[in-house]
Amino acid sequence: MPRLHALELIPDAAGEHAVRRDWQALRDAGLPSQLDHTGGTNTPHVTVLAVPDLDAATEARAVDLVGTLLPVTVRVAGVALLGGEKVTVARLLDVPPALVRAVLDLHDGAGGERHAGWLPHVTLGRRVPRTEAQCALDVLGYDDVALTLITLRRWDPERREVRVLDP
Repeated sequence: MPRLHALELIPDAAGEHAVRRDWQALRDAGLPSQLDHTGGTNTPHVTVLAVPDLDAATEARAVDLVGTLLPVTVRVAGVALLGGEKVTVARLLDVPPALVRAVLDLHDGAGGERHAGWLPHVTLGRRVPRTEAQCALDVLGYDDVALTLITLRRWDPERREVRVLDP
């Protein structure tokens, strides 16, 4: 499977802190955490689009559709377990309808998106054994958290770099 180029929304400092607190809670419990991902570009984010190739026209369209909505405040809606024997633990997000429409419009114009629709979330830990899922839920609990998403960026896996896309 090819490495996927991505467009991502990045929270402000308070939102980043809230997510990193969850990452640390998983690590402190001995569970897989996004803190284990030591790449220099690893930061809390919400993936908008992930495709095998991302051209300048799609980037420009993302800026027009999504970037112009920033900053936008979203609320944590709960915790989700995604996957099979090993799960991804994520916080689901309630997002404004305008952002949902913009992301779905972007998906319609971009080929290669792996998933139908959009499930807005922040990943907290990957490859958590299903037998440890309840522990992860207990550790994370539920906080009524708002995240303000302020930046649209592009991840290029071939160059291993991120670039901010400004409206």
